[in-house]
Amino acid sequence: MALVELLGATVIGKDGDVDVATISAENDVVGLYFSAHWCPPCRGFTPALGEYYTKLRAAGKNFQIVFISSDREDGAASEYYQTMPWLMLPFSDRAKKEALGSKYEVTGIPTLVLLSAKSADLITKEGRKVVSEDPDGKFCKP
Repeated sequence: MALVELLGATVIGKDGDVDVATISAENDVVGLYFSAHWCPPCRGFTPALGEYYTKLRAAGKNFQIVFISSDREDGAASEYYQTMPWLMLPFSDRAKKEALGSKYEVTGIPTLVLLSAKSADLITKEGRKVVSEDPDGKFCKP
């Protein structure tokens, strides 16, 4: 599965590891959220993204987000992740974080990359713009 190739077999959820194949099967869109606790624009955008995510999920949208930490150490990343309602790439997998950043040409944070959950095809690298311009999540099937 394409998403498993990108993210690995599991990511971190609030209640333990989450199978990436299941994320792919149960969602239409997956967002890769590149962010860090030390980044003021990130700290501003994360709560808005959290509200957006919660609203879309409550409306039955098949949408998931995986936090990709740009923090400098695991403790800071874990603490920041506690403010988020979605999933997280394990902080220890720095090689995968770097590979994803390179693949999607992430040059600054916060960056939200939206992918097809089934094929991992790129929908847009401008996920922040989608959040502000598509309040109802039309990019994601109901």
